[in-house]
Amino acid sequence: MNRADLDALSREQLIELVLGLAQQVAELRAKLDLPAKTPGNSSLPPSQGRKRGAGGGKRKGRRKGRPGVARALDPSPTTVREVHAACCPHCRSELDVAAQSPCERYDHIELPEVRPTVTRVMLMGGTCPRCARAFKAAAPADMPSGSPFGTNLRALALHLRFGQHIGLARLAGLFRDVFGVRISQGGLVNLFRAAAAPFAAQAARLGDRLREGPVIASDETGLRVAGRNAWLWVMQHGDSAVFRVDESRGKRVLADFLDGHRPDFWLSDRYGGQMGFATRGHQFCLAHLIRDAQYAIDAGDDGFAPGLLALLKRACRIGAARAELSDRQLARYHRKFVRKLSELLQRPPTHREGEKLQRAIAKGRRNLFLFVTNRALEPTNNGSERALRPCATFRKVTGGFRTPWGASLYADLRSVIETARRRAIPPLQAIALTLTNAPLPLQTA
Repeated sequence: MNRADLDALSREQLIELVLGLAQQVAELRAKLDLPAKTPGNSSLPPSQGRKRGAGGGKRKGRRKGRPGVARALDPSPTTVREVHAACCPHCRSELDVAAQSPCERYDHIELPEVRPTVTRVMLMGGTCPRCARAFKAAAPADMPSGSPFGTNLRALALHLRFGQHIGLARLAGLFRDVFGVRISQGGLVNLFRAAAAPFAAQAARLGDRLREGPVIASDETGLRVAGRNAWLWVMQHGDSAVFRVDESRGKRVLADFLDGHRPDFWLSDRYGGQMGFATRGHQFCLAHLIRDAQYAIDAGDDGFAPGLLALLKRACRIGAARAELSDRQLARYHRKFVRKLSELLQRPPTHREGEKLQRAIAKGRRNLFLFVTNRALEPTNNGSERALRPCATFRKVTGGFRTPWGASLYADLRSVIETARRRAIPPLQAIALTLTNAPLPLQTA
C-alpha cells in the first residue's frame, strides 16, 4: 500500500487500518514475550535443543566420576588357550605344569579373513536313452537359479541399508572392499525389490497379532517419498510393532490398519487423528502434558501449571512402581489423583498459556490416569517414540525415498526389526527368517 492508496481512504477506514495494525503489533509483542520452545517444554527433539557449552550455562562444579569396570568375558569363547609357565621368573627353576592354576583370564578377539563362500552349481543333463528327449537336473532347493546371492548376504544388505543407513554407492563399495563381493547399485535395488513380498507378509502377520491384543499405542513422524511429504506411522504394544507409510495424517490410516477391529484401550498424544478407536478408554501420553505444563510455567503461569506438573510426575512415578503395588493400593492412588486434579482445576491460572492448558486438561481429564489401575497401559507413549527414533535418523541421513515401494519396504523392515528387538531376536536373524517366509518366534519366558 502506497501513499496514494492511503489518501483515497476515509477517516473511518484509516482508523480501522491503524487499529488493525496496532492489534497485529500487540500480538507480535505477546509472542515475543513467550518463552522459547525447548526439548524440556515442548515436543522439540533433543537434537534441536541448545547444547551445553555452546552459549548455555556453565557446568556447576567438577563432574562426578564413575567407578571403572573391566570388559566382561565372552560367555562362550571359540577356543581356550592355556598358557603355562615353563620356569620361575625369579630363580629360573623348572615348574610342574600340573601344579599351576589360572591366575588371570582375558579375551583376545580377532576377526577371521572375510571371504565369501561361492558354490558353483552345475546342473547335469543329457539325452534320455529311452525316449531320446533332452533332460536337465532340477536346481537344489537351497540354491535356486536366478539371483546368485544367498539368504545371509541378502539379510546383511538389507540390514546395512535400512538399519545402518548406508547409501547404495557406499554399500556397493563396502561389499566389494570388505566382503569381496561385487554387486552393483542396480543389483542391490533388485535385491531389495525382491524382498518386498516376504517383508509385507511378515508385517501382515505382526499386524494380526497386534490387533488381537487389548491395547494399541500409536505415533507418527514426517517422511519424504518421491519428492512429496508423507507420514510414517507406528502402531505398537508389547512384543509387536507395525509401521506404515501413508500420504495422510488423518484417521483413515489407523482405520485401514484396524480393519474393523477396536481394541479396549488406546495410548497416544492428544492429536485427534489417533482418537476414537478404543472401546473402553484412551490414555493420553503424560510426557507430552508434562512438557506442556513446563512451557506454561516458563511463560509465567504460577497458578495452575506448577501443581499439574507435580501431579503428573507423581503419577508417572507410581506407574513405574506398579509391580511393587497391589491392586487396592493402585485404586487408592487413582482416587487420590482424580481428587487432586479436581482441586487443581479450581485454581485460576495467572497466564494465558496456563488458561489454555487448563481448558485442555478439563476436556481430557478422563484420559489422564487410566494406566494407574490398568497394568497393560503405560503412563507415556515413549515406546512409540523410541520406535520412531531410528526412522528420524534414517530420514536425516538419506533425505527420504525416491519410490513408494522403497518406503513401503522400509516400513515393513522396521516392523520386523523393532518387533525382533522386543522379542530379543538379533536383527540379522529376524531379517533372514523373514526372507525365508518364516514367522518371528515369540519371546519365551
